[in-house]
Amino acid sequence: MSITVPQGCKKRKRNLTVYDFHTFCDPGCPNLSGPFRENIRFFIKECSEPEDYNLDDAMPVWRILLSHQDKGIVVPLFVVEENVKYSKQPFCDHCRCSGWSHHFVSKRKYHMIIPVDANWNKPLKDTALDVQTHLLHGLIHCNGFGHLVSINGIEGGSRVLCGKEMMDLWDRICTNLHAQQVTVEDVAKKRSMDLRLLHGVAYGHPWFGKWGYRFFHGSFGVSEHHYERAVEVLSSLSLDDIIGDFSLSNNGKKISQTIECYRDLSETSLMTIRDLLRFMLTRKSHVTTTRKPTITKSSLIRKAIEKKLPVKEKTSRGRKFEEVVATMDSRWPARRLEYAAEVIVDALKDNYDANLGGMPRQDVRDAARLHIGDTGLLDYVLKSMNNVIVGNYVVWRSINPANRVLEYSIREVSGDGEAACKVETEVVYQPAVLKPAAYDGCDVYSDIVFIFKNVIMSYPHSALPGLAKQVILDSKLFVKEWPFRDENDELLRYICRIMPCSTNLDELFPKKMYPGELIVVPLHATIGELKAAAQHALRDAYCIAEKYVVNDLVNMEGLNDDDVIFGAIESGSDIWTVGSGIRLEDELKYEGGPEKWTVRCECGAKDDDGERMVSCDVCEVWQHTRCNGIDDSSGVPLLFLCQNCCHSLVPQRAETCELESETSKALMLPSQYGF
Repeated sequence: MSITVPQGCKKRKRNLTVYDFHTFCDPGCPNLSGPFRENIRFFIKECSEPEDYNLDDAMPVWRILLSHQDKGIVVPLFVVEENVKYSKQPFCDHCRCSGWSHHFVSKRKYHMIIPVDANWNKPLKDTALDVQTHLLHGLIHCNGFGHLVSINGIEGGSRVLCGKEMMDLWDRICTNLHAQQVTVEDVAKKRSMDLRLLHGVAYGHPWFGKWGYRFFHGSFGVSEHHYERAVEVLSSLSLDDIIGDFSLSNNGKKISQTIECYRDLSETSLMTIRDLLRFMLTRKSHVTTTRKPTITKSSLIRKAIEKKLPVKEKTSRGRKFEEVVATMDSRWPARRLEYAAEVIVDALKDNYDANLGGMPRQDVRDAARLHIGDTGLLDYVLKSMNNVIVGNYVVWRSINPANRVLEYSIREVSGDGEAACKVETEVVYQPAVLKPAAYDGCDVYSDIVFIFKNVIMSYPHSALPGLAKQVILDSKLFVKEWPFRDENDELLRYICRIMPCSTNLDELFPKKMYPGELIVVPLHATIGELKAAAQHALRDAYCIAEKYVVNDLVNMEGLNDDDVIFGAIESGSDIWTVGSGIRLEDELKYEGGPEKWTVRCECGAKDDDGERMVSCDVCEVWQHTRCNGIDDSSGVPLLFLCQNCCHSLVPQRAETCELESETSKALMLPSQYGF
């Protein structure tokens, strides 16, 4: 298969290496054994080619070419190195909302970007790091902590790459480069469905869980326990109970019909909504792969035949299509419908062979699409074309008994057209005996959307399933962690950290302990070489440690710099360094920024979770607007007092506030969920 190479790459003088998209960054390609900050440099040097431009005149760009053999294309993967000293946005909002605001500011960020298909032959723009439409955008700090910023597959705008392929690629890159932890905010929707809720109920984890991402932080004080309990509550809902719960609703009958239809189709018993959704998603995936119907009207008719349901025959008289159009309630004008019918007849005339039987519906549709691009119009007209006369031809449809495929046939009308139409007969089944509701397997997703909207999303907030639904929707942040591994080789590995002195303990670690830095030294390294490696690693990783000098190692005061560390310090241990030169006055200290703020919301949140907040004008403590009854579409009040300040300043009003907000608190506080 020929491979299309981006135009921008053809102008280069050097021979370019093109890697296979599906095997790039497999284990050993390239072979890396160090920490991320070193691996990424080697990765860029060995696998990429520098571009002849920088973003914002300060961020160098490299390109890696990945060949997609199945599609015959070459996909560009851009790598951008962002030096925070020269960055317009040195602090990381993703870290702040992930609970990593206490991390020291890393000196470099590495962005890995696959732009939308239309921009593969174009250089990245200066605004590339802020664009949300990239097919893939991952960010990893030089300390190995990162974020999957965006991923958009075929349904997100790509013509050739699906989300699974790009997630496989991203996971291989993170694994091979020895990333430590990577977060993703799952806010993906499909046909207005929140996928974290759909997949949570169906599989017990989000879509990203296929690659090892697990619950990390919930919004509005939701903990991992709340999340797991909510998933259990929703996924274990009995289908029989669901039918009973919604029996009196407007969609109760259709809910029952949908559930019973898929129960009939399943070879195993479907007892819970998890069983149902898994089965439907499996069939949807099968339909997407094979492009063939999985649930058809013919299958239900076949069941009726097997059960020997009563049938009757009737002779169908052909009607002129113009007469049929006159009775149709359509959004298309009559002339447009008639033209579509003429195109379908022409397609049948050109392709129909009476000796071979009818022409499959899909083939008729494909042939007509060469002249009419509106597939909705074609489907609408095809549905109405049974025993109809268009021009001098009569068109009818039937089910092929051999393969159960719907086929269309055509015959020229003789004389006044009466005799030609009388001979065509169809089997009509008694509607009272048939299973209610016949579903088109090509649109299983419509049934999934129906169940999602009318069952999962329709439970009231006051009911336990409704509360569980809200807990899952408030759980957006997931993380994958690559645990530290001490490889079986001739190298020693340690995690080094800075030991604060008593005078700067609170200033250096105001909230939590920052992550340590991995250092790798040879087996015969000395204590002095270990100090030097730790000093180099910390200086290389963090702005605050740029001039840090390691003077000693904690609990190793009795060892000299010339002593060999093998046998004295076990590989894989944490080592604490004592030194000087930490720049506590530096603004680039923590990823959360230089501002000092406190979050203490009634829902239990004690850190920024990315949700909308408001600060009390008295105590300056931040709280969620939702938890204080402020709608997202409403502006923040000019004067806002939290409940604690209300109690102390206006006790009478505080009691009233408590009564007014009692219901809303029950919906928003994890303690009220009952999990």
